[in-house]
Amino acid sequence: MGFWKNLFSGTDTSAFDPNSKFRPVPNYDGEILFSTDRNLDLYELEELCDAVGWSRRPIRKVRIAIEHSFIVVTMWYQKGQFKRLIGFARATSDHAFNATVWDVVVHPEFQGKGLGKELMREVIHLLRKEDISNISLFADGHVVTFYQQLGFSPDPEGIKGMFWYPPY
Repeated sequence: MGFWKNLFSGTDTSAFDPNSKFRPVPNYDGEILFSTDRNLDLYELEELCDAVGWSRRPIRKVRIAIEHSFIVVTMWYQKGQFKRLIGFARATSDHAFNATVWDVVVHPEFQGKGLGKELMREVIHLLRKEDISNISLFADGHVVTFYQQLGFSPDPEGIKGMFWYPPY
């Protein structure tokens, strides 16, 4: 169980103010807003996913996934009256011990500015606020370092995930 107990031991949250919903954006003259409102334009979400090259998913299934998620966090760039969806993440949970983070995405124009870390810190904060301590995720190889910087690590106890897929 050492893996789970030490999952967040390396996470630096000293610069993260969990009470603030606005963040300054370097090199942009707007604000970043985080929201947990699930009522969002799913076509706008799909445009965000398209921008990073994700495969299209049926909107009805995306709606169901969001409805059944434990938490949903959206990240918006706002300048004056203009507001644009630039980030998204969600987590499923057993509502007691475990949660899995899914669909973490930040628009390419806003990547490399620390906003993905802020999005993940917001997700972790909300899960910890609900007393969830075991947080997992699946990461493509090219983003493993990103998640390691947030305190995630491959399972040092050697437990391997297993998956079942339909045979067709």
